[in-house]
Amino acid sequence: MDDALVRAGRALRLVLLLALALLFLIPFYLLVRNGLSSEQDITSPRWTFLPGELRWGNVRELFDDPSVPFARSLLNSALIAVATTLGTLLLASLAGYGLARIPYRHANKVFYGVLGTLLVPAAVTFVPSFVLVSSLGWISTLRGLIVPTLFSAFACFVFRQYFLGFPRELEDAAQVDGLGYWRTYWLVVVPNARPVFAAVGTIVFLGAWNSFLWPLVIGQDQSAWTVQVALSSFTTSQVIRLHELFVAAVVSVLPLLLVFLCFQRWIVAGVERSGID
Repeated sequence: MDDALVRAGRALRLVLLLALALLFLIPFYLLVRNGLSSEQDITSPRWTFLPGELRWGNVRELFDDPSVPFARSLLNSALIAVATTLGTLLLASLAGYGLARIPYRHANKVFYGVLGTLLVPAAVTFVPSFVLVSSLGWISTLRGLIVPTLFSAFACFVFRQYFLGFPRELEDAAQVDGLGYWRTYWLVVVPNARPVFAAVGTIVFLGAWNSFLWPLVIGQDQSAWTVQVALSSFTTSQVIRLHELFVAAVVSVLPLLLVFLCFQRWIVAGVERSGID
């Protein structure tokens, strides 16, 4: 009887997981299905699982569209996301390590001040940030899109929590060998903190890739458009190009899926080791 209940429970869990997986995949199916359809198939009142004809030419049409430089937008998003991720990892990990390990009587006050910035709505700092970037002449430049977003209070918090639990024995051994804080950080701490670096890096990369409002305001020229800004250009008050919009959405999601699949196990491991409940 007990074995039958166990098997029934496992079967029920399997059915629930399959149902949840199908629900999770529905949006991706809709993106692919509509991206390979014509405008008539997308807006038709009669729904079909697949369109009568798969229009693979929609992909070529997307990249050949002269009104939307989508290839350039992909490149811009990639450069911005990678630079933002590397810069944030460097600055936030240095700040987190300093707050966790370097003796300083006001370290907790500084840490609480950093946490306090998380309570400030982004809308409050948006206009001052724009005025500063504009005064520096960084409108429609990669510098204007990257530099103001480099430091993350959340990333600093995660790194500090992780370094508080980092084995001091490793650092003590490094100091015995004559290493200071700087070389200890680079030669001992960083190589042994790959899970939290991968976790924070993945989160920052996803956020930078999906960012819309700041690139929309700063990237005023088409040469500075990102993927999200390019996607918004397919739906205007004059025209709605649904098939291009869906194809562009599929193409823009692929890098995120690749990054997530490569680092998904590090996200859980890094958050667990950082001590966040």
